[in-house]
Amino acid sequence: MTDFSDMARGIIESNRYMVLGTADEDGVPWVTPVWFAQSDHRRFIWVSSPERRHSRNVRARPEVSIVIFDSRVEVGSARAVYMSARAEEVSAAELEGDVAFFDTAGQAQGLTRRWALEDVLAPAPYRLYRATVSQHWVLDPDSSPDDRADVTL
Repeated sequence: MTDFSDMARGIIESNRYMVLGTADEDGVPWVTPVWFAQSDHRRFIWVSSPERRHSRNVRARPEVSIVIFDSRVEVGSARAVYMSARAEEVSAAELEGDVAFFDTAGQAQGLTRRWALEDVLAPAPYRLYRATVSQHWVLDPDSSPDDRADVTL
């Protein structure tokens, strides 16, 4: 029997990009890949311009979806984690700790750019965003294509 929680953790830990699904105030969907740092498989942090479509959408509708998967695998062997979350721009009170966390994760993954508080505060062109996951799913590889398994992480 497949341990779906271990599968989900493995997928999250072995990938660097997530697909962030957002919607604007009229409900028009938009997806975009973003490099992320994560903790406890429930908190995902990324940097983006506040003028990008997904950032504007997060301000309008903080409910987001996230998918993490390895697109390099053979057809039929893909594994993915699907998540429902609430996203927001990181508040000033939490910014220092979260940008340090983001920088540390980036350095551990080989990013050459360092991130500091002044890189995500106005007038800098970037802001720090966070999604807090409320639910995870994986597709059951031994079942029909529409069978999802809830996982607890």
